[in-house]
Amino acid sequence: MRIATWNVNSLKARMDKVEWWLGRAEPDVLLIQETKLTDQDAPVMPFQMWGYELLHHGEGRWNGVAIASRVGIGGDVVTNFGDGPVRDSGPGSTTVFAEEDFNPFDEARMLSAVAGAIRFVSLYAPNGRVVGSPFYDGKLAWYERLARWLAEAASTSEPLVIGGDLNVAPEDIDVWNARAVHGGTHVSEPERAAFRRLLEWGLADTYRSNRSEPGRFTWWDYRAGNFHKNLGMRIDHLLATPQVAKRVIWAEIDREARKGTPIPSDHAPLLIDLDEPGVPIDAGWDAAAARIAARGGTRVG
Repeated sequence: MRIATWNVNSLKARMDKVEWWLGRAEPDVLLIQETKLTDQDAPVMPFQMWGYELLHHGEGRWNGVAIASRVGIGGDVVTNFGDGPVRDSGPGSTTVFAEEDFNPFDEARMLSAVAGAIRFVSLYAPNGRVVGSPFYDGKLAWYERLARWLAEAASTSEPLVIGGDLNVAPEDIDVWNARAVHGGTHVSEPERAAFRRLLEWGLADTYRSNRSEPGRFTWWDYRAGNFHKNLGMRIDHLLATPQVAKRVIWAEIDREARKGTPIPSDHAPLLIDLDEPGVPIDAGWDAAAARIAARGGTRVG
């Protein structure tokens, strides 16, 4: 089984790219974040044409998470940690949302379902913006809710994969320059402690467990040529309970999907294979290493 996660930064805007990647990588299960769609507008038919069921949890203009599966989707669907409906920010909504109204528990950030005998959880963690801000405090509160949901509704003895844009770079190796970002969001100690709490509960970081190379990231800012200089962070993750983690034989970040036209997402897909290899892909890291070095960018290991 091939499992992947990808923050697509608008599923409507990137659908051509997503379809290209489904044909390229052939994931069995794809966890998607930042769809920016209502459930009614989710592209169920295009995914069906590629052989996937699509389960979507969205609100409209912002956020949104989904699970696409070609191994079926079972029952026991959970959205928003089971805490009830989220806001409607879609077309026709008369609600005015001001920045100070930020409430991560009223946003479409969590979706869980069973596919291929594994429970999957697609997550889009709050960004946090500025350390000490209400957005940062909300991010930590959201992580606290995630930890409580795991403790109450899940078990380390079951096959479970949590994937998505978790907006945390767990270690200094996961950022282009630890000194440059020291004290900022995504790398602050409280955020990293929240991430470690997931590992301490019993989840494995499947990418880092299988890949130790430095300079391989999942996100690069659109500005200032950061992608071409490899000034990025590894903030997208696939975490798994022992039953699944021991089956992982390969992990990769597909850098090639961050390239091309129209403008791609600022994230690249992260994928793992269980039990046997999926279709081979060249993720582009080796070919990019010399170009990145010539630009004075972050070394690719």
